[in-house]
Amino acid sequence: MICGVDEAGRGPLAGPVYAACVVLDPAHVIDGLADSKQLSAAQRDTLALKIKQYATAWAIASATVQEIDRLNILQASLLAMQRAVDSLPFVPKLALIDGKHSPHLRCSVQTIVSGDRLIPAISAASILAKTARDAEMQRLHSIYPIYGFDRHKGYPTKVHLAVLQQHGACEIHRQSFAPVKTVIHQRLHPDAM
Repeated sequence: MICGVDEAGRGPLAGPVYAACVVLDPAHVIDGLADSKQLSAAQRDTLALKIKQYATAWAIASATVQEIDRLNILQASLLAMQRAVDSLPFVPKLALIDGKHSPHLRCSVQTIVSGDRLIPAISAASILAKTARDAEMQRLHSIYPIYGFDRHKGYPTKVHLAVLQQHGACEIHRQSFAPVKTVIHQRLHPDAM
């Protein structure tokens, strides 16, 4: 069994990082699989349902904001990938990982730069990771509505940066990320500005 593995949410200033792994069933080809960033939200949602229905196996996992701040975003992403693969009901023979860094797994690993565009199983994993993370940011928006997480999903848009500057960081902001760290420092040391 070969699984594709990808993450979503390395760039945002807030929220967990997600990863997914997918073992596709050759008997059920899913049309339209692509890098999640090249698909609309509606396309991703439709494909996520098909992947969950037709894949041989799939799993989604995450690493928390606290883990991101403690480990760094790359290591937290790899941890989320490891958790996703470890959540499968079996140990795959090979894991195809998007990018050039690999998590520690109990199976063989092959990293593939731009794998989310080239390998259908990695595309499927990118879609599951992205839709799961977007759903979590929707949920977090209901807790922290002032930040607009439902629109930008925690990415450093102009609107997000302006609200962050105005209201400061909340507990789901990644304090190790420079824009958040700067705002926290400015609020702790207003005289230094």
